[in-house]
Amino acid sequence: MRECGYTPQEKLVFHRFLARRRYPKFHIYASVSANKKTAVLNLHLDQKRPSYKGSHAHSAEYDGPVVENEAVRIQSFYS
Repeated sequence: MRECGYTPQEKLVFHRFLARRRYPKFHIYASVSANKKTAVLNLHLDQKRPSYKGSHAHSAEYDGPVVENEAVRIQSFYS
């Protein structure tokens, strides 16, 4: 994931900032198969920080052209 420009946030969680500030950012939750030969990446775009203190809810996009283009970009590193 580092090759793609992502920074580890915690185990199997990564992010990549789009500008020189914290938001918007791409956020990935990864899971690895039992045989450790494949990974599934759950990608979304966090548009802004959570609205309420202590809340994890945020304004995120899970599809659309920006997210789809990022998925294609990531796949290009692994094909």
